[in-house]
Amino acid sequence: MGAAAVGVSRRSIVQARSRVVARYRGGTGTRSEYHDAVRSDGFLHCAGKVSCKVRAGTVVGFTLHGRHLSHFAHPASYEDFLAAFGRPDRTRADEAYGDLMGYDTYYWGARNYVRWDAWDNRVSLIDLGDFEGNTDPW
Repeated sequence: MGAAAVGVSRRSIVQARSRVVARYRGGTGTRSEYHDAVRSDGFLHCAGKVSCKVRAGTVVGFTLHGRHLSHFAHPASYEDFLAAFGRPDRTRADEAYGDLMGYDTYYWGARNYVRWDAWDNRVSLIDLGDFEGNTDPW
């Protein structure tokens, strides 16, 4: 974090979410590239299930999902998750129609958010860095 987003390989970017995104195609059969998104605010979604949060052209956070979460596959219950990750500073239960879907856990000191999926009993998402909720609101 803190590195210029222009250092993110444009060939690895599969999608960009930003107010300013332009796609350029140099010719038949040429892969599209994202321009301007690395210099603005938004997200760069890269191949391999890693996303970068960008603010003013600087990487301020990462999201890990997919295969990158295999390292965190050992907790088999929410209690195991808490033993492995520690007690969060804030927890929000996510419920839909009376069913527990999971827990959103926030670790302010480390500036981390971890999503526990109660249906599959697994970590399903990790945000590292400058994301909403990752810092003490006081």
